[in-house]
Amino acid sequence: MTIAQETVQTRKLGFVQAINEALDIALATDDRVFALGEDIQEPGGGGFGVFKGLGNKYGAQRIRHTPISEQAIMGAAIGAAISGMRPVPEIMLMNFTHVCMDQLVNHAAKLRYMSGGRTPVPITVRTATGAGGGFGAQHSDMLEAQLVHAAGLKVVVPSNPADAKGLLLSSIFDDDPVVFVEMFGLYFASRGEVPVGDYRVPLGKANIARAGSDATIVTYGRQVVDCLAVADQLAAEGIDIEVVDLRTLQPLDTATVLGSVAKTKRAVVVHEAVRRNGFGAELAATIHAELFGELARPVLRVTAPNTPVPYAKSLEQAYIPGPPQIEAAVRSLL
Repeated sequence: MTIAQETVQTRKLGFVQAINEALDIALATDDRVFALGEDIQEPGGGGFGVFKGLGNKYGAQRIRHTPISEQAIMGAAIGAAISGMRPVPEIMLMNFTHVCMDQLVNHAAKLRYMSGGRTPVPITVRTATGAGGGFGAQHSDMLEAQLVHAAGLKVVVPSNPADAKGLLLSSIFDDDPVVFVEMFGLYFASRGEVPVGDYRVPLGKANIARAGSDATIVTYGRQVVDCLAVADQLAAEGIDIEVVDLRTLQPLDTATVLGSVAKTKRAVVVHEAVRRNGFGAELAATIHAELFGELARPVLRVTAPNTPVPYAKSLEQAYIPGPPQIEAAVRSLL
C-alpha cells in the first residue's frame, strides 16, 4: 500500500467532514475495512452525520447498522479483526465504553501479546465526548486516562480537521487496537485546510502547534484551540508561549514534550478530564523526573474539577477549563 507522505493540495473542511473523508478513503482503499454502530446507516449517517453518504456508497454490508448494544458492537468487531478484517466500530458516546470495557481491555488490548504477536487486532474504536453540549454527566466524560492505563491500546485525540483525517487513516491501517476520541466541541466549530487524498499523520508524533521560548503548554483535543488563543493573546505583551499538541496519548511522544520544556524551563499541562489521576498527572510526573534540575518552576496542571459534568449550562461552562484558567497558570510561572 502506498502512503502519501506529503500532499500539497488542500481544501477547507469541517471536523465531521474530515472524518467522513478519511472513512471514505479507507473503505475505498481496502475491502477489509467496514464500519459498525448504532444508526450509522442512511439517512442519518450516525448520531452526528459522520457516515453521511457512505451507507449508500458502500452498502449495508460495509456500513453495518447494529442493535443498541455496545458489547455486541465491540465483540463483533474484535471477532472480525482476528479473522483478518479491519473493523471501525463506533461507540457513540465515550461513557458507553464502560459497557464494553471487558472486550476492549481484556480481549482487544491483550490478544496480540498473549499470542506471541501472531494475533493482531486491527480495530479502530471511534467515540465522541466532551463537555459543553449540554448532554449531561453520563454523556460527556473524558475517560482517556482509563484507556491509556490499559496496556495494549493506542489512544488518539485529534485537535483539528487535518489531524482528524490523517490520524484516523493511520489508526485504521494500524495492526493494534486504537481508541479514537472525537470531542463534541470540535465537530461543528472547527474548520481548516485538509490535504486531499490519502493523507496520514503518524501515531505517536506530537505537533508543536506554536513555537515559543518562555513557557510550554502541553495539551490535546479541543483544549489546543484555547491554548493557542491564550498564547496569541500573551504574545501581544511579549510573552512567547510554545504549545505542544500531543495528538496521540499512547504511544506518547515524550521526546517532543521534554525537548520543549528543556528549552522553556516552564510547563503547564491542560486537559478537560478531571484532575485526580488524569493524564496530566502522568505528564507532570514524567517532566519532573526527567528535567528536575532544569525546571525554573514546578509543572502546573489546568483541568476540570473532580465532579461529574454538570447539566446546568452555567455550571457546565464553569466546569470546562478555559482561557482564563490557562492564562492565569502561565502567568504564575513567569
